[in-house]
Amino acid sequence: MSKPILAEPQAVETVEVEPPEHPYIVRVEGILGGEPVIRGTRVPVRAIALHYKAGETIDEILEAYPHLPPAAVVDAISYYLDHQEEIEQLIEENRPERVIEEHHLKIGPKGEVIFPPSSRKDAL
Repeated sequence: MSKPILAEPQAVETVEVEPPEHPYIVRVEGILGGEPVIRGTRVPVRAIALHYKAGETIDEILEAYPHLPPAAVVDAISYYLDHQEEIEQLIEENRPERVIEEHHLKIGPKGEVIFPPSSRKDAL
Protein backbone atom coordinates (compact mmCIF):
# COMPACT_ATOMS: atom_id res chain seq x y z
CA MET A 1 0.00 0.00 0.00
CA SER A 2 1.49 3.34 -0.99
CA LYS A 3 1.43 6.39 1.20
CA PRO A 4 -0.47 9.46 -0.03
CA ILE A 5 1.76 12.20 -1.36
CA LEU A 6 1.28 15.38 0.61
CA ALA A 7 2.25 18.70 -0.82
CA GLU A 8 4.69 20.77 1.11
CA PRO A 9 2.95 23.58 2.96
CA GLN A 10 3.18 26.85 1.05
CA ALA A 11 3.89 30.15 2.69
CA VAL A 12 0.81 32.34 2.54
CA GLU A 13 1.22 36.06 2.40
CA THR A 14 -1.08 37.87 4.80
CA VAL A 15 -2.31 41.25 3.67
CA GLU A 16 -3.76 43.60 6.22
CA VAL A 17 -6.95 45.21 4.95
CA GLU A 18 -7.76 48.55 6.45
CA PRO A 19 -11.39 49.51 6.83
CA PRO A 20 -12.40 52.51 4.75
CA GLU A 21 -11.70 55.80 6.45
CA HIS A 22 -15.34 56.92 6.08
CA PRO A 23 -17.49 53.80 5.58
CA TYR A 24 -20.80 55.71 5.38
CA ILE A 25 -19.62 58.22 2.77
CA VAL A 26 -19.65 57.44 -0.95
CA ARG A 27 -19.55 59.19 -4.29
CA VAL A 28 -21.98 57.83 -6.85
CA GLU A 29 -21.87 58.99 -10.45
CA GLY A 30 -25.24 60.45 -11.30
CA ILE A 31 -26.18 61.35 -7.73
CA LEU A 32 -25.68 65.03 -6.93
CA GLY A 33 -22.92 65.29 -9.49
CA GLY A 34 -20.79 62.72 -7.69
CA GLU A 35 -20.40 64.78 -4.53
CA PRO A 36 -19.98 62.92 -1.22
CA VAL A 37 -23.28 61.57 0.12
CA ILE A 38 -24.31 59.22 2.91
CA ARG A 39 -24.31 55.65 1.55
CA GLY A 40 -27.72 54.49 0.32
CA THR A 41 -29.19 58.01 0.38
CA ARG A 42 -29.11 61.27 -1.52
CA VAL A 43 -28.16 63.18 1.64
CA PRO A 44 -25.03 65.17 0.85
CA VAL A 45 -22.28 65.58 3.41
CA ARG A 46 -22.63 69.35 2.89
CA ALA A 47 -26.18 69.22 4.29
CA ILE A 48 -25.00 67.55 7.49
CA ALA A 49 -22.06 69.97 7.64
CA LEU A 50 -24.44 72.94 7.55
CA HIS A 51 -26.33 71.56 10.55
CA TYR A 52 -23.05 70.91 12.35
CA LYS A 53 -21.77 74.41 11.59
CA ALA A 54 -25.03 75.84 12.95
CA GLY A 55 -24.18 74.23 16.29
CA GLU A 56 -26.74 71.44 16.17
CA THR A 57 -26.10 68.28 18.16
CA ILE A 58 -26.12 64.79 16.65
CA ASP A 59 -29.59 64.24 18.11
CA GLU A 60 -30.87 67.47 16.54
CA ILE A 61 -29.44 66.48 13.17
CA LEU A 62 -31.09 63.06 13.52
CA GLU A 63 -34.43 64.79 14.09
CA ALA A 64 -34.03 66.35 10.64
CA TYR A 65 -32.88 63.02 9.14
CA PRO A 66 -34.60 60.30 11.22
CA HIS A 67 -33.90 57.64 8.57
CA LEU A 68 -30.13 57.93 9.11
CA PRO A 69 -28.23 55.86 11.65
CA PRO A 70 -26.33 57.98 14.18
CA ALA A 71 -23.01 56.53 12.97
CA ALA A 72 -23.70 57.87 9.46
CA VAL A 73 -24.20 61.40 10.81
CA VAL A 74 -21.02 61.17 12.87
CA ASP A 75 -19.15 59.88 9.80
CA ALA A 76 -20.49 62.75 7.68
CA ILE A 77 -19.24 65.26 10.26
CA SER A 78 -15.90 63.47 10.39
CA TYR A 79 -15.69 63.56 6.59
CA TYR A 80 -16.46 67.27 6.64
CA LEU A 81 -13.70 67.92 9.19
CA ASP A 82 -11.22 65.85 7.15
CA HIS A 83 -12.21 67.53 3.84
CA GLN A 84 -13.31 71.01 4.90
CA GLU A 85 -12.02 72.86 1.86
CA GLU A 86 -13.90 70.57 -0.55
CA ILE A 87 -17.15 70.64 1.45
CA GLU A 88 -17.01 74.40 1.98
CA GLN A 89 -16.66 74.80 -1.80
CA LEU A 90 -19.73 72.60 -2.34
CA ILE A 91 -21.66 74.61 0.26
CA GLU A 92 -20.76 77.83 -1.55
CA GLU A 93 -21.68 76.41 -4.96
CA ASN A 94 -25.10 75.34 -3.68
CA ARG A 95 -26.10 78.50 -1.81
CA PRO A 96 -29.63 79.47 -2.91
CA GLU A 97 -28.53 82.91 -4.14
CA ARG A 98 -25.86 81.38 -6.33
CA VAL A 99 -28.19 78.71 -7.77
CA ILE A 100 -30.84 81.37 -8.51
CA GLU A 101 -28.30 83.51 -10.34
CA GLU A 102 -26.66 80.62 -12.19
CA HIS A 103 -29.96 79.25 -13.51
CA HIS A 104 -31.58 82.66 -14.13
CA LEU A 105 -34.40 81.92 -11.70
CA LYS A 106 -36.68 84.45 -10.04
CA ILE A 107 -38.44 84.33 -6.70
CA GLY A 108 -42.12 85.24 -6.83
CA PRO A 109 -44.01 87.33 -4.27
CA LYS A 110 -45.06 84.24 -2.31
CA GLY A 111 -41.53 82.79 -2.31
CA GLU A 112 -42.15 80.45 -5.23
CA VAL A 113 -39.41 79.75 -7.75
CA ILE A 114 -40.12 81.05 -11.23
CA PHE A 115 -38.21 79.26 -13.97
CA PRO A 116 -37.18 81.11 -17.12
CA PRO A 117 -39.15 80.37 -20.28
CA SER A 118 -37.85 77.36 -22.14
CA SER A 119 -35.69 78.08 -25.15
CA ARG A 120 -37.06 74.96 -26.86
CA LYS A 121 -39.68 75.79 -29.46
CA ASP A 122 -41.23 72.34 -29.19
CA ALA A 123 -41.69 72.52 -25.42
CA LEU A 124 -45.11 71.45 -24.23
